[in-house]
Amino acid sequence: MKLIYMGTPEIAVKPLKALIEAGHEVALVVTQPDKPSSRRGRRIEYSPVKKTAIENGIEVYQPERASDEQSETFLKSINADIIVVCAYGQILKKNILNLTQYGCINIHASLLPRLRGACPINRSIINGDSISGVTIMYMDEGLDTGDMMISQQVCITEHMTAGQLEDKLSEIGSVLIVEALDRINKGCAARIKQDDKQSTYAEKIAKDELYVSFEDTAFNVVNKIRGLEPHPAARAYLNGRLLKLFGACVCDFSCEEPCGTVVTDKKNIYVKCMDKCINIKYVQPAGKNIMTFEAFLNGIKDKNNMKFGGQ
Repeated sequence: MKLIYMGTPEIAVKPLKALIEAGHEVALVVTQPDKPSSRRGRRIEYSPVKKTAIENGIEVYQPERASDEQSETFLKSINADIIVVCAYGQILKKNILNLTQYGCINIHASLLPRLRGACPINRSIINGDSISGVTIMYMDEGLDTGDMMISQQVCITEHMTAGQLEDKLSEIGSVLIVEALDRINKGCAARIKQDDKQSTYAEKIAKDELYVSFEDTAFNVVNKIRGLEPHPAARAYLNGRLLKLFGACVCDFSCEEPCGTVVTDKKNIYVKCMDKCINIKYVQPAGKNIMTFEAFLNGIKDKNNMKFGGQ
Protein backbone atom coordinates (compact mmCIF):
# COMPACT_ATOMS: atom_id res chain seq x y z
CA MET A 1 0.00 0.00 0.00
CA LYS A 2 1.05 3.58 -0.59
CA LEU A 3 1.04 5.40 2.73
CA ILE A 4 1.92 8.54 4.63
CA TYR A 5 3.57 7.86 8.00
CA MET A 6 3.16 10.39 10.82
CA GLY A 7 5.33 10.00 13.91
CA THR A 8 8.04 11.70 15.93
CA PRO A 9 9.71 9.94 18.92
CA GLU A 10 11.70 6.73 19.27
CA ILE A 11 8.65 4.52 19.82
CA ALA A 12 7.53 5.30 16.25
CA VAL A 13 10.77 4.15 14.61
CA LYS A 14 10.33 0.36 14.67
CA PRO A 15 6.84 0.46 13.12
CA LEU A 16 8.15 2.69 10.34
CA LYS A 17 11.02 0.29 9.65
CA ALA A 18 8.61 -2.66 9.70
CA LEU A 19 6.37 -1.04 7.09
CA ILE A 20 9.37 -0.38 4.85
CA GLU A 21 10.65 -3.95 5.25
CA ALA A 22 7.17 -5.34 4.51
CA GLY A 23 7.31 -3.70 1.09
CA HIS A 24 4.80 -0.91 1.61
CA GLU A 25 5.47 2.33 -0.23
CA VAL A 26 6.10 4.95 2.43
CA ALA A 27 5.66 7.96 0.17
CA LEU A 28 6.06 10.60 2.87
CA VAL A 29 7.01 10.90 6.52
CA VAL A 30 5.41 13.69 8.53
CA THR A 31 7.10 14.59 11.81
CA GLN A 32 7.23 17.51 14.23
CA PRO A 33 9.39 20.53 13.36
CA ASP A 34 13.04 20.37 14.42
CA LYS A 35 13.82 21.78 17.84
CA PRO A 36 17.08 22.76 19.55
CA SER A 37 18.35 20.15 21.97
CA SER A 38 18.49 21.27 25.61
CA ARG A 39 21.44 18.91 26.19
CA ARG A 40 23.56 19.59 23.12
CA GLY A 41 24.31 23.28 23.29
CA ARG A 42 20.97 24.21 21.67
CA ARG A 43 22.06 22.45 18.47
CA ILE A 44 19.16 21.56 16.18
CA GLU A 45 18.40 17.86 16.49
CA TYR A 46 16.23 15.76 14.20
CA SER A 47 13.47 13.57 15.60
CA PRO A 48 14.18 9.80 15.61
CA VAL A 49 11.53 9.31 12.91
CA LYS A 50 13.07 12.00 10.68
CA LYS A 51 16.48 10.36 11.00
CA THR A 52 15.00 7.02 9.97
CA ALA A 53 13.20 8.57 7.00
CA ILE A 54 16.39 10.24 5.76
CA GLU A 55 18.33 6.98 6.14
CA ASN A 56 15.75 5.29 3.91
CA GLY A 57 15.52 8.06 1.32
CA ILE A 58 11.96 9.03 2.23
CA GLU A 59 10.72 12.61 1.81
CA VAL A 60 10.09 14.40 5.12
CA TYR A 61 7.43 17.05 5.78
CA GLN A 62 7.42 19.08 9.02
CA PRO A 63 4.46 21.45 9.19
CA GLU A 64 3.70 23.56 12.22
CA ARG A 65 0.06 22.48 11.85
CA ALA A 66 -0.64 19.27 9.98
CA SER A 67 -4.32 20.06 9.55
CA ASP A 68 -4.09 23.55 8.06
CA GLU A 69 -5.08 24.26 4.47
CA GLN A 70 -1.54 24.29 3.11
CA SER A 71 -0.71 20.95 4.73
CA GLU A 72 -3.97 19.42 3.53
CA THR A 73 -3.21 20.42 -0.05
CA PHE A 74 0.28 18.97 0.09
CA LEU A 75 -0.74 15.71 1.79
CA LYS A 76 -3.54 15.23 -0.71
CA SER A 77 -1.06 15.58 -3.57
CA ILE A 78 0.75 12.45 -2.36
CA ASN A 79 -2.28 10.32 -3.38
CA ALA A 80 -1.69 7.84 -0.56
CA ASP A 81 -4.05 4.97 0.19
CA ILE A 82 -3.84 5.41 3.96
CA ILE A 83 -2.20 7.46 6.73
CA VAL A 84 -0.49 5.59 9.58
CA VAL A 85 0.05 7.54 12.82
CA CYS A 86 2.27 6.66 15.79
CA ALA A 87 2.96 9.23 18.53
CA TYR A 88 2.98 12.10 16.06
CA GLY A 89 2.31 14.83 18.61
CA GLN A 90 -0.54 16.79 17.02
CA ILE A 91 -4.30 16.29 17.00
CA LEU A 92 -5.49 15.71 13.44
CA LYS A 93 -8.69 17.33 12.24
CA LYS A 94 -11.42 15.84 10.07
CA ASN A 95 -9.92 17.12 6.83
CA ILE A 96 -6.81 14.98 7.34
CA LEU A 97 -8.59 12.02 8.91
CA ASN A 98 -10.72 11.68 5.76
CA LEU A 99 -8.01 12.55 3.26
CA THR A 100 -7.26 9.03 1.96
CA GLN A 101 -9.31 6.04 0.83
CA TYR A 102 -8.76 4.14 4.07
CA GLY A 103 -8.51 7.13 6.40
CA CYS A 104 -6.05 7.22 9.30
CA ILE A 105 -5.09 4.37 11.60
CA ASN A 106 -3.18 4.86 14.81
CA ILE A 107 -0.73 2.71 16.78
CA HIS A 108 -1.75 3.44 20.39
CA ALA A 109 0.38 2.24 23.33
CA SER A 110 -2.39 0.91 25.57
CA LEU A 111 -5.26 -1.55 25.57
CA LEU A 112 -8.07 0.79 24.65
CA PRO A 113 -10.37 2.11 25.95
CA ARG A 114 -8.02 2.26 28.97
CA LEU A 115 -5.44 5.04 29.02
CA ARG A 116 -6.51 7.18 26.12
CA GLY A 117 -4.37 10.26 25.78
CA ALA A 118 -0.77 11.43 25.67
CA CYS A 119 1.13 9.36 28.23
CA PRO A 120 -0.25 5.80 28.44
CA ILE A 121 3.15 4.17 28.99
CA ASN A 122 4.20 6.37 31.91
CA ARG A 123 0.76 6.27 33.47
CA SER A 124 0.41 2.49 33.26
CA ILE A 125 3.52 1.97 35.39
CA ILE A 126 2.82 4.88 37.76
CA ASN A 127 -0.65 3.39 38.30
CA GLY A 128 0.86 0.03 39.19
CA ASP A 129 -0.74 -1.81 36.26
CA SER A 130 0.37 -5.38 35.58
CA ILE A 131 -0.77 -5.41 31.93
CA SER A 132 -0.32 -3.01 29.03
CA GLY A 133 -0.45 -3.46 25.28
CA VAL A 134 -0.89 -1.97 21.83
CA THR A 135 -4.12 -1.19 19.98
CA ILE A 136 -4.37 -0.48 16.27
CA MET A 137 -7.36 1.82 15.89
CA TYR A 138 -9.21 3.83 13.26
CA MET A 139 -8.84 7.52 14.07
CA ASP A 140 -11.81 9.84 14.49
CA GLU A 141 -12.16 13.37 15.83
CA GLY A 142 -12.21 12.24 19.45
CA LEU A 143 -9.13 11.60 21.59
CA ASP A 144 -8.33 7.93 20.93
CA THR A 145 -12.05 7.14 20.69
CA GLY A 146 -12.13 5.50 17.26
CA ASP A 147 -13.03 1.89 16.48
CA MET A 148 -10.41 -0.74 17.30
CA MET A 149 -9.08 -3.20 14.75
CA ILE A 150 -6.53 -5.35 16.54
CA SER A 151 -4.69 -5.38 19.88
CA GLN A 152 -2.12 -7.37 21.82
CA GLN A 153 -1.33 -7.28 25.51
CA VAL A 154 2.00 -7.48 27.32
CA CYS A 155 2.77 -8.10 30.99
CA ILE A 156 4.44 -5.34 32.96
CA THR A 157 7.06 -7.05 35.10
CA GLU A 158 7.94 -5.95 38.63
CA HIS A 159 11.04 -3.96 37.74
CA MET A 160 10.12 -2.81 34.22
CA THR A 161 10.67 0.89 33.56
CA ALA A 162 8.73 3.14 31.19
CA GLY A 163 11.63 3.01 28.77
CA GLN A 164 11.68 -0.78 28.75
CA LEU A 165 7.92 -0.97 28.30
CA GLU A 166 8.13 1.52 25.44
CA ASP A 167 10.68 -0.69 23.69
CA LYS A 168 8.43 -3.72 24.09
CA LEU A 169 5.33 -1.91 22.85
CA SER A 170 7.25 -0.51 19.88
CA GLU A 171 8.17 -4.06 18.87
CA ILE A 172 4.58 -5.23 19.19
CA GLY A 173 3.29 -2.21 17.32
CA SER A 174 5.67 -2.89 14.43
CA VAL A 175 4.19 -6.37 14.02
CA LEU A 176 0.57 -5.33 14.45
CA ILE A 177 0.66 -2.44 12.00
CA VAL A 178 1.92 -4.70 9.19
CA GLU A 179 -0.82 -7.18 10.01
CA ALA A 180 -3.39 -4.36 10.12
CA LEU A 181 -2.50 -3.12 6.64
CA ASP A 182 -2.62 -6.68 5.35
CA ARG A 183 -6.14 -7.07 6.74
CA ILE A 184 -7.25 -3.76 5.23
CA ASN A 185 -5.79 -4.73 1.88
CA LYS A 186 -7.67 -8.05 1.98
CA GLY A 187 -10.91 -6.39 3.08
CA CYS A 188 -11.14 -8.35 6.34
CA ALA A 189 -10.23 -5.70 8.92
CA ALA A 190 -12.54 -5.63 11.94
CA ARG A 191 -14.10 -2.49 13.44
CA ILE A 192 -14.75 -2.93 17.16
CA LYS A 193 -16.51 -0.15 19.05
CA GLN A 194 -14.89 1.05 22.26
CA ASP A 195 -16.83 0.89 25.50
CA ASP A 196 -16.66 4.49 26.66
CA LYS A 197 -17.79 3.46 30.15
CA GLN A 198 -14.50 1.57 30.57
CA SER A 199 -12.29 4.41 29.36
CA THR A 200 -9.58 6.10 31.40
CA TYR A 201 -7.34 9.02 30.51
CA ALA A 202 -3.53 9.21 30.51
CA GLU A 203 -2.88 12.92 30.79
CA LYS A 204 0.50 14.53 30.22
CA ILE A 205 3.00 14.46 33.06
CA ALA A 206 2.95 17.85 34.78
CA LYS A 207 6.22 19.32 36.07
CA ASP A 208 5.14 19.13 39.69
CA GLU A 209 4.41 15.40 39.25
CA LEU A 210 8.09 14.72 38.65
CA TYR A 211 8.87 15.24 42.34
CA VAL A 212 8.72 12.25 44.68
CA SER A 213 7.11 12.38 48.10
CA PHE A 214 8.56 9.69 50.35
CA GLU A 215 5.56 10.08 52.65
CA ASP A 216 3.74 7.79 50.21
CA THR A 217 3.89 3.97 50.27
CA ALA A 218 7.08 2.30 49.04
CA PHE A 219 5.05 0.63 46.27
CA ASN A 220 3.75 3.97 44.97
CA VAL A 221 7.15 5.68 45.22
CA VAL A 222 8.88 2.90 43.27
CA ASN A 223 6.14 2.88 40.62
CA LYS A 224 6.55 6.62 40.15
CA ILE A 225 10.31 6.34 39.72
CA ARG A 226 9.93 3.40 37.30
CA GLY A 227 7.14 5.17 35.43
CA LEU A 228 9.30 8.24 34.76
CA GLU A 229 12.50 6.35 33.88
CA PRO A 230 14.54 7.19 31.89
CA HIS A 231 12.67 10.32 30.80
CA PRO A 232 11.57 12.76 32.11
CA ALA A 233 12.91 11.15 35.34
CA ALA A 234 11.60 11.38 38.88
CA ARG A 235 13.41 13.79 41.14
CA ALA A 236 13.74 14.87 44.74
CA TYR A 237 15.88 17.13 46.91
CA LEU A 238 18.41 15.45 49.21
CA ASN A 239 19.59 17.94 51.82
CA GLY A 240 18.93 20.73 49.35
CA ARG A 241 20.56 19.07 46.32
CA LEU A 242 18.30 18.16 43.40
CA LEU A 243 18.70 14.57 42.21
CA LYS A 244 17.06 12.57 39.44
CA LEU A 245 16.28 9.05 40.63
CA PHE A 246 16.66 5.72 38.81
CA GLY A 247 16.62 1.99 39.49
CA ALA A 248 14.30 1.88 42.51
CA CYS A 249 12.86 -1.24 44.13
CA VAL A 250 10.96 -2.06 47.31
CA CYS A 251 12.98 -3.91 49.97
CA ASP A 252 12.21 -5.75 53.20
CA PHE A 253 14.35 -3.50 55.37
CA SER A 254 12.35 -1.38 57.80
CA CYS A 255 13.23 1.31 60.31
CA GLU A 256 11.57 3.94 62.49
CA GLU A 257 13.24 6.96 60.88
CA PRO A 258 11.12 9.79 59.38
CA CYS A 259 10.00 9.45 55.77
CA GLY A 260 12.72 10.40 53.28
CA THR A 261 15.59 9.54 55.62
CA VAL A 262 18.59 7.82 54.00
CA VAL A 263 19.69 4.82 56.04
CA THR A 264 22.81 2.75 55.30
CA ASP A 265 24.23 -0.52 56.52
CA LYS A 266 27.35 -2.38 55.42
CA LYS A 267 25.78 -3.58 52.16
CA ASN A 268 22.90 -1.33 51.11
CA ILE A 269 21.45 2.17 51.04
CA TYR A 270 17.79 2.58 51.95
CA VAL A 271 15.28 5.42 51.84
CA LYS A 272 12.40 5.34 54.30
CA CYS A 273 8.88 5.60 52.90
CA MET A 274 5.54 5.62 54.71
CA ASP A 275 5.45 1.86 55.27
CA LYS A 276 8.71 0.31 54.05
CA CYS A 277 12.08 1.27 52.67
CA ILE A 278 13.24 1.33 49.07
CA ASN A 279 16.60 1.03 47.35
CA ILE A 280 17.64 3.62 44.77
CA LYS A 281 20.48 2.38 42.60
CA TYR A 282 21.34 5.46 40.52
CA VAL A 283 21.04 9.23 40.83
CA GLN A 284 21.88 12.17 38.61
CA PRO A 285 22.81 15.44 40.30
CA ALA A 286 21.99 18.64 38.39
CA GLY A 287 24.56 19.22 35.66
CA LYS A 288 26.26 15.85 36.25
CA ASN A 289 26.21 12.39 34.71
CA ILE A 290 24.25 9.49 36.16
CA MET A 291 26.15 7.70 38.93
CA THR A 292 25.44 5.09 41.56
CA PHE A 293 23.75 6.42 44.67
CA GLU A 294 26.64 4.96 46.65
CA ALA A 295 29.21 6.94 44.64
CA PHE A 296 27.21 10.12 45.14
CA LEU A 297 27.04 9.62 48.91
CA ASN A 298 30.76 8.81 49.04
CA GLY A 299 31.40 12.30 47.68
CA ILE A 300 29.54 13.96 50.55
CA LYS A 301 31.59 14.83 53.63
CA ASP A 302 28.79 15.12 56.16
CA LYS A 303 26.60 12.05 55.86
CA ASN A 304 24.65 12.66 59.05
CA ASN A 305 20.91 13.36 58.82
CA MET A 306 20.67 12.71 55.09
CA LYS A 307 17.03 13.19 54.16
CA PHE A 308 14.96 13.71 51.04
CA GLY A 309 12.50 16.55 51.33
CA GLY A 310 11.84 20.12 50.27
CA GLN A 311 14.43 22.45 48.81
